[in-house]
Amino acid sequence: MVYRGRDWDEDDVRIRPPKKSRPRTKIRPKHKNARTAFVVGVDRGRYRCLLDDVPITAMKARELGRQSVVVGDRVDVVGDLSGKKDTLARIVRVKDRHGVLRRSADDDSSHERVAVANVDQLVMVASVTDPPFSSGFVDRCLVAAMEARISPILCCTKIDLDDGQFDSIRSYFTGTDLTIVAVSPDSDLAQFRELLADKENVFFGHSGVGKSTLVNRLIPDADRTVGDVRAIGKGSHTSTSAVAFELPGGGWVVDTPGVRSFGLAHVTVDSLLDAFPELAEAAQECPKGCTHTEGRDDCVLNEIFNDDDPRRARLESFRRMIQSLHDSRRDYER
Repeated sequence: MVYRGRDWDEDDVRIRPPKKSRPRTKIRPKHKNARTAFVVGVDRGRYRCLLDDVPITAMKARELGRQSVVVGDRVDVVGDLSGKKDTLARIVRVKDRHGVLRRSADDDSSHERVAVANVDQLVMVASVTDPPFSSGFVDRCLVAAMEARISPILCCTKIDLDDGQFDSIRSYFTGTDLTIVAVSPDSDLAQFRELLADKENVFFGHSGVGKSTLVNRLIPDADRTVGDVRAIGKGSHTSTSAVAFELPGGGWVVDTPGVRSFGLAHVTVDSLLDAFPELAEAAQECPKGCTHTEGRDDCVLNEIFNDDDPRRARLESFRRMIQSLHDSRRDYER
């Protein structure tokens, strides 16, 4: 028998598409019904948020990709917003930020991390002793605060153990408008509370300086774990993650884990002077193009802040930061 059907070619071959081959659309949902929440804690990919005073747990939606979500963020959330046990909402948007505190592990680190967002004040908590006061660390925090346009406050703890160090600290910051407060275990915190009221504050400092102890005094319900300072003068890490607590009467405090260093890889050399107002005014008399570094004989700062000037230590701190940033950028360009 002769087959008289049509002629077939390769275009007539039909191949069944594999399962799950539907192309993904680039159109994302608008989430018009999303509600705005406040991120108060982050723990291993889960975000503790407050939605109209109701605590909820959320995770990042896939469309956010690698965008960070940190304590202090205002975020849009969808999903189960009841706050009931074992429920999970989704964060679909991060609102515009202000007062973003950034830091890197070191000055030569290319990885910059946002520590907290939407901050009004950076409270640098430092003990006058045990562990000893670190002026260099405070200066670095000041630079970061100025770069982020956050108002700085220096809170000196353990003032009951003071043996003249507090006077030296105040002398070191002569010529600046830095607000400095001193507290002890039994001191009245009324003045300190007024400084924090109705603002979003972040506490930053070395381990063992008393950040969590201070938070517990300000907010009795915070129940932050506190620890002893080791014999070598270094505190143990009692706080493992940043957490925001509401102040009685209004305002917020973000307690952060203790850190050993504060990298400034994200800061430009030109912006360093903003944290050194007593040097900035004098630097205007320097020759054009002056780098203000050690070894510049024509730098006016050498004459004004000589070895007999108590502000000389601030100049040396400023120059150490400049040198560190120069070295890190030179290593990066190699």
